[in-house]
Amino acid sequence: MIDAQATQSLGGDAYVLMQRAGLAAWELLQQRWPQARRLVVACGTGNNGGDGYVLARLAQLAGRQVRVVHAEDRGPASALAQRACTDYLARGGQVALFPCELADADVIVDALFGIGLNRPPEASDAALIEAINRSGVPVLALDVPSGVDAEHGSRPGVAVGATVTLQFIVAHLGLHTGDALEQVGERVLAGLDVAEATIQASPPRAESWSVEALHAVLRPRRRNTHKGESGRVLCIGGNEGSGGAIMLTAEAALRTGAGLLVAATRARHVGPLLARCPEVMARAVEDGEVLPPLLRQADVVAIGPGLGQDDWARALWQMAMDHAGAKVVDADALNLLAAAPRRFDDGNGTDAILTPHPGEAARLLGIPAAQVQRDRLAAAQMLVARFDAVVVLKGAGTIVAAPGRRPRVIDAGNPGMAVGGMGDLLTGVIAALRAQGHDAFDAATLGALLHAAAGDLAAREGERGLLPTDLLPWLRALSN
Repeated sequence: MIDAQATQSLGGDAYVLMQRAGLAAWELLQQRWPQARRLVVACGTGNNGGDGYVLARLAQLAGRQVRVVHAEDRGPASALAQRACTDYLARGGQVALFPCELADADVIVDALFGIGLNRPPEASDAALIEAINRSGVPVLALDVPSGVDAEHGSRPGVAVGATVTLQFIVAHLGLHTGDALEQVGERVLAGLDVAEATIQASPPRAESWSVEALHAVLRPRRRNTHKGESGRVLCIGGNEGSGGAIMLTAEAALRTGAGLLVAATRARHVGPLLARCPEVMARAVEDGEVLPPLLRQADVVAIGPGLGQDDWARALWQMAMDHAGAKVVDADALNLLAAAPRRFDDGNGTDAILTPHPGEAARLLGIPAAQVQRDRLAAAQMLVARFDAVVVLKGAGTIVAAPGRRPRVIDAGNPGMAVGGMGDLLTGVIAALRAQGHDAFDAATLGALLHAAAGDLAAREGERGLLPTDLLPWLRALSN
């Protein structure tokens, strides 16, 4: 544990670290709510509660009206929390038992549970958490919103909905993905002056990728270039009644910089596709004879959007799966893969990218979707191990994982993107980046980030009613 290593580096006095945490929280509270005069600090029995007692003492010394609230008649249990509580009471601090009034506070500080909780809160704690959420008062959560599993990102029961969550020493993986994103509000990190060497002694479980990475990684094209250098993408899909899916994939790939785009689809979709996007080389594929030469000419194959699962779909899917080149597998191609699993290492390394949402991931793994969401990182890593492929587990806090690589979490995206067609767009974006020379893991990561960041820009006019086509101009802008 980093906490223990940090304590050792401070001469073994863990109370020094607790005082730093409480001070950092008090300073942040003053910055965010400088007019706040009345504070309620909800303290639990462990060391997270001790951090709250330190903040309460500092706030009282600064002349604020402070009330510490316990869920029931039980004091601090850990020695550190007892020491912090004693110091607070010695300054005339007040402690109240819940139920009591919370809505009269200017800010509520959540110091009930720390990062170790992985079960639903008990009834008395749950009642206090629900009252905090009903109060309408801004909430500062210390280290983690109480009730959230900071390791996995799940919410086993009721959890505090924080306005701001102040993480201590290092960012917690679980606060960047899954249900936790409903609870954390704005995330802030306080390093507590812990030495970098102490932090580096515990390797991170994942990397967080935000929009700044696009500026660092996506470089301008060289002046003397040609379309072949940007790759040839073959998109396969668009069964009867699903022509729009393959159109979205094709146009997203072009807007992300693919040099040449071939779409293999049902004959009746060729005309509408060319009318919408004449830059696409649309090919009518009604039987398997047309596809093999298109596969041979492609640098990357994107299969799945609107594919279906009938005989036509299965025939095209089988040929694409047997193709040795780079591929992005999405939507119905994933459902067909779940029915006929196969590994993707061709002896030269993995060059397949799977892009499941939680439901598709559950089918691929043969487990309930709820189990996928309870531990999204573990689910992504299970998919990597089972299929020997790069995996993009979509959803809030998309996770990108690959064989032998540290997983990456996408720190972008918004609820407006939960609409049909967004995944089809992502398939095209990733395929285009792979065709432009990024390896499979980087193409998957950059594609997921580019897609999410474009969604955030498109959502500036509102999340509700956001359409996949609204992202297309932003894909082009952010790609440059």
